[in-house]
This record gives sequence, structure tokens and C-alpha cells, in this order.
Amino acid sequence: MAEGYLKSLNDRLNVFSAGTHPAEQVHPMAVKVMKEIGIDLSGHSPENVSRYLDSDFDFVITVCDHAKETCPVFIGKVDQQLHLGFEDPAKVRGTEEEILKAFRQVRDEIQNVFLNFYKEKLENLK
Repeated sequence: MAEGYLKSLNDRLNVFSAGTHPAEQVHPMAVKVMKEIGIDLSGHSPENVSRYLDSDFDFVITVCDHAKETCPVFIGKVDQQLHLGFEDPAKVRGTEEEILKAFRQVRDEIQNVFLNFYKEKLENLK
């Protein structure tokens, strides 16, 4: 969700999303709640972070609540590494409505945190 949201702020940004244990597909609830705000994740595919470990980045941002502790070491040039953690809504158990509520809550948190990040760190970059 964070990748899709950042890309929606500025399509010139190169944004990549990857995990240490990626799912086979983007969670259908993530696709649904992002579509509610006009962002289409249906063509996205989860990737393994190992693909990017030797790449250069201005920012590496971990977002899952446990990712800061489990993120591997990047051997490429990384200007800044940040942790902006969110609970993983895919771990929520309950009714479909309760799970959807959790995805919406995390989506809204991502929007708030990443809009602030964009304004503070990226908006004025050329």
C-alpha cells in the first residue's frame, strides 16, 4: 500500500516494495481499500527484498511492525534508512468487515505518514 500511495503522489519517483517473506499475491483487501481512494494495486506483485540488497537507494524504508528487526543489510549505497512501522492488517482475524476495517485503518495511517514524509524529504527534490 505504501508503494502505491507514494507513486500516486509523484509518478517520477522510483519506488519499490519488497519483503523478507513476500506473499504470492497482493492481499485482495489491500487492493480493495486502495481502489477506494483511486489507487490500483491489481497489477502489483510481491517481491523478495533479496532482489534489491545490492542496489543504491536514497531511502530504504521499512514499514511492517517487525521489519526493522528482520530487514537484511543492504550492501548498495543507501543514503538514509528509516523505519515507519505499521501493524500488518493481513494478520488481523475476524469477520470480513473487521478485517476490512483494519486494512482501511492502516491505509489511512500510511497516507498520513507518507504524505508527511513526502513533504519533508521528497517534494523539493529535482
